[in-house]
Amino acid sequence: MITKNNTYPGMRILVSAAALVIIMAGINLSQSVVALMLVAIFLAILGAAPLLWLKEKRIPSGLAVLIVMLCMIIILILIGAQIAASVSSFSDELPTLQLRIRDQLMGFSALLKSKGVIVTDKVFFQYVNPDAVMKLTAGLLSGLSSALSDIVLILLTVTFILLEVSSFPIKLRAILGDPKQVFPQFTKFVVDMRRYMVIKTIINFAAGVLIAIWMSILGVQFPVLWGFLAFLLHFIPNIGSIIAVIPAALLAFVQFGLRGALLVAAGNIVIGFVIGNVVEPRIMGRKLGLSTLVTFLSMIFWGSLLGLVGAILCIPLTMTIKFAFESNESARWISVILGSEKPNIVPAQEQKENTEA
Repeated sequence: MITKNNTYPGMRILVSAAALVIIMAGINLSQSVVALMLVAIFLAILGAAPLLWLKEKRIPSGLAVLIVMLCMIIILILIGAQIAASVSSFSDELPTLQLRIRDQLMGFSALLKSKGVIVTDKVFFQYVNPDAVMKLTAGLLSGLSSALSDIVLILLTVTFILLEVSSFPIKLRAILGDPKQVFPQFTKFVVDMRRYMVIKTIINFAAGVLIAIWMSILGVQFPVLWGFLAFLLHFIPNIGSIIAVIPAALLAFVQFGLRGALLVAAGNIVIGFVIGNVVEPRIMGRKLGLSTLVTFLSMIFWGSLLGLVGAILCIPLTMTIKFAFESNESARWISVILGSEKPNIVPAQEQKENTEA
């Protein structure tokens, strides 16, 4: 009997780990469906704010949803047409761009050799391999295009989600059997999540517009594409803005040489720094509640599991998991590990008094 008690925790951990692996494999195999649902939820979160505002103005629920969806469709058509044209042109130009990159690198290698710096071609074309960067960029954009290919299904899903927004708390109370039940923690989490997603989207859109304008001023090809890429990658904290610089700087290097690449990189870095370290903290106010390491690892994890959509939505997904662990007493320690570097430690006596109150 004693042996059984000693082995039971280990078996429970083993079964839980096996179940987690199976779930992850299932999510990865159904990546396209999960990505579609995540895009729909993302758009629904953005549409929830104007929907609730319209309802406060005493506009009927159905009409409010119709207005929000019409605005969303118009915006997607206007912006999507420009982006689709840029992505198509970039994909068509990719083989030529790769050849031009190779020529530029060969010339740069010859210049270094003339200065006494010996750099083999293997360093440029195997270890650094800028061709792969441009190919990866095209692959990411193609992957996003495939995720958005079912745009009609996505918009229908968004419509039904918005129609259910107001009835969800009522259904949750019915499940719990208490019509007067309130969910302060859940409500706070939903409000914070919606606030983060809406503000982050607006800030990223501003960053994308500024970068597109800067690219256009410098004369870099496909400025709309680089602005859109910056808009997407700025959702990835800490390193997203840096990743967005690389393909644009490579293209500028092909077009204008090293000086053009440095100007592109400088403009992107300045815009990313101001947006991320000055504008965003002032508007956001509160921090995400995630440690820097967890933020970086979540980008790798969700990106490998769900592709570009997972990398873009890595923070909301990780915040959701953190909230789930916070709500479970036995798993709250995992939430502390996922949290910020300096968690707020509440004494046991005070925590007990707060619970009783």
